[in-house]
Amino acid sequence: MTQLDQLSINTIRILSAEAIQKANSGHPGLPLGVAPMAYELWANHMKHHSKNPNWHDRDRFILSAGHGSMLLYSLLHLFGYGLTIEDLKQFRQWGSKTPGHPEYGHTVGIETTTGPLGAGFATAVGMAMAEANLAAKFNKPEYPVVNHYTYTIAGDGCMMEGITSEAASLAATLKLGKLIAFYDSNNISIEGHTDIAFTEDVGKRYEAYGWQVLYVNDGNDTQEISDAIVQAKNEQDQPSLIIVKTIIGYGCPNKQGTASAHGEPLGEDNLKETKKFLGWPLDESFYVPEQVYSHMETLIEKGNKEEQAWNQLMNQYRQAYPELAKEWEQWHSNSLGEDLIHDESFWTFDKKAIATRALSGQIINTLTKNVPNLIGGSADLAPSTKTYMSDRGDFSAENYEGMNLHFGVRELAMAAIGNGLCLHGGLKAFVSTFFVFSDYVKPSIRLSALMQIPLIFVLTHDSIGVGEDGPTHQPIEQLASLRSTPNVVAFRPADAKETAAAWYFAITSKQTPTALVLTRQNVPYIEETSKEALKGGYTLISSDSDTPELILMASGSEVQYVYEAGKQLMNDGVDVSVVSMPSMDIFEKQSEAYKEKVLPNKARKRLAVEAATSFGWYKYVGLDGDVITIDHFGASGPGHIVYEQYGLTTENVLNKAKALLGK
Repeated sequence: MTQLDQLSINTIRILSAEAIQKANSGHPGLPLGVAPMAYELWANHMKHHSKNPNWHDRDRFILSAGHGSMLLYSLLHLFGYGLTIEDLKQFRQWGSKTPGHPEYGHTVGIETTTGPLGAGFATAVGMAMAEANLAAKFNKPEYPVVNHYTYTIAGDGCMMEGITSEAASLAATLKLGKLIAFYDSNNISIEGHTDIAFTEDVGKRYEAYGWQVLYVNDGNDTQEISDAIVQAKNEQDQPSLIIVKTIIGYGCPNKQGTASAHGEPLGEDNLKETKKFLGWPLDESFYVPEQVYSHMETLIEKGNKEEQAWNQLMNQYRQAYPELAKEWEQWHSNSLGEDLIHDESFWTFDKKAIATRALSGQIINTLTKNVPNLIGGSADLAPSTKTYMSDRGDFSAENYEGMNLHFGVRELAMAAIGNGLCLHGGLKAFVSTFFVFSDYVKPSIRLSALMQIPLIFVLTHDSIGVGEDGPTHQPIEQLASLRSTPNVVAFRPADAKETAAAWYFAITSKQTPTALVLTRQNVPYIEETSKEALKGGYTLISSDSDTPELILMASGSEVQYVYEAGKQLMNDGVDVSVVSMPSMDIFEKQSEAYKEKVLPNKARKRLAVEAATSFGWYKYVGLDGDVITIDHFGASGPGHIVYEQYGLTTENVLNKAKALLGK
């Protein structure tokens, strides 16, 4: 290691510690301990160019241990990504570019939002899968236009989390040789030494998964770190885990190696002692030596030359393979599928009863012709969720060009991997499981929403209609959970045309993840459904006046009951309006005038029907209305019997409606 390298590493350490101290909040232990490996990677091995952070063939870097965010912010400042010293001084402050944990879309150079431990690691697996898929599709001899690595730094906490185990197992099965993970092994967590809860041999576990496991005995030895990175890159048939023994809080004599270095500022006195230990000027604050800045300019120029070389290669590729180059542009355009709004065949279906999960399966296979970069799969449930794409091949270690993904029974990792596929670029991704198991994927749905990325969640077996499997598999509270999550669109279609609308919304969404909530049981074709479903809520049976006597409303499979009840009430002379509400989230975004038209305020007698908890419906039925819902868990039995026992029938809708009307 040269003196300049050491000076650069110590700059990262001190900037991080000072920013945390100024904020009086944060985690100094990781930046102090991990700075050498991060610097060595970014300076000498990682392909990136700060002047074009979105360069397609850049290496991806994820700080899975997101609590150490000041490490990343210091790197982004020094490597010219636009973060200023003033930004570092505003660490964790309102409106700053340096929030407590890294946030995708908020700070330039952040590849994914991290903080929930292990999620970043699993997202990295998704990015590595995307790289492998796009390389298999577009690369040609002498034209490796997709040729980059995915790196992640994870800590002891990440290694304890189950999501990491799920993702690591799949990564090894898929032989993702361009995935390289650094394990910051310092044996310290918030409560103290990891031995109190974590004594396993992580290296042996990863070897058992099928990873190449490498060891760096001294986290301050950049040559040893460099050698390990080179060895990892030379192994193309296995992902690599580089276990680096570090000292948390390195350089702070009174705190290094202790739990107190993990999640609290060093304190002014300890910061001074750290500066003394590292040979840093005591009277300087947020000081960066000029020779470090000059050194960084050299490294930035190296990245510029790497991108220029790729641009030249891409220009030659366009001439040699114009059709593939055209596809490349289409796959990265983010506009595929939008023309389907005008394609009547997409909205035309047989008028027969069929499950919306089956309709979804048909639509997926239609979409593959219009959206060729559609990639996705399920947590070992494709035959049940109807998410297998015909003639698209299976993504595997032997066939990275396949578009059908097999995640195994790994719902939590599946969702984070899906985020990685979306974040990488070039692909439109979906993941799938039973709706009740959306509880397993909820943490990553939340991250999708927070990052404003349009991952699609296909969630089938949506209600007590699951039947014999019983209450463990019958969703009750899950709809309310998704509806209450900001920037998530839950779409529960009633029939074929509404299922098409759900998929159209999902496939054209730019900043919102979509949950398609689909039935196991058959639902009837309803003549009056239409593209209006794209407004979230709309009228199926219109009132004869501006103020109907009664409004019936429902979502999904229960629309049939309010529809039939509405027709009977009309025959009995009741002025009734029937509303389908496939997506409360979308309906709430409509104009006040439109919402008033569908649900006129003067119409106070309202009845909502849904095979789930009543939570959320009272916003629409008001104090004078009523609901037919399920505020308890389900039961095992044939689905139609369970529906009858819980009052989800046309007859019960009629009885409740007449009671509201006083008849």
